[in-house]
Amino acid sequence: MSMDFMFYGLPVLIMAGVLLVASQVIRRSLQLRRAWNSGLTAEARCLRTYTTTSGGSGDTSVSTTLHHVYEFTARDGRTIRFEEENGPGTTVEGDIVVVYYSEGEMVRATAHRPSHVRTAAATIGILAFLGVVVVFCVGFMVTYAEFSAVGDFFTDDGSSVDDPYAGITEGDTFSEDPFADSP
Repeated sequence: MSMDFMFYGLPVLIMAGVLLVASQVIRRSLQLRRAWNSGLTAEARCLRTYTTTSGGSGDTSVSTTLHHVYEFTARDGRTIRFEEENGPGTTVEGDIVVVYYSEGEMVRATAHRPSHVRTAAATIGILAFLGVVVVFCVGFMVTYAEFSAVGDFFTDDGSSVDDPYAGITEGDTFSEDPFADSP
């Protein structure tokens, strides 16, 4: 039973994680599209820049991400502050940048310049990779199910089911040829 979890449960957990990541990728892509297509822009001040690092333990490489914190006043007078990753390294604290945003109860904004093709290509690439992971997991489970349907691959003594010598020990004698029916 524990082997079934390993061959069914683990791939299902991986697929659930992949679907969660896929939903986040799609949500972020739609947020960018909405902000760019709304036609609303404002001048925002960069309040802070900082970097975060990840990796670096053992033999893994270190990855550094640049973050910017921006603040602007929306058309309805609300002051909006947001943080964004992977902005230009040339934007420093105090700089004024143009931000694109969408109105609503929850204002979504970006300081990234509109780049529909680049965003679509990145989204499609990530989703394609995640799709390959899902297909691999499904294929893995189907293959395991097919092999499990055949039955036990080995007998209790460790010999293969198809082994014609199974159960024969040295010194055994036969009155007739056991392989006479074999082609």
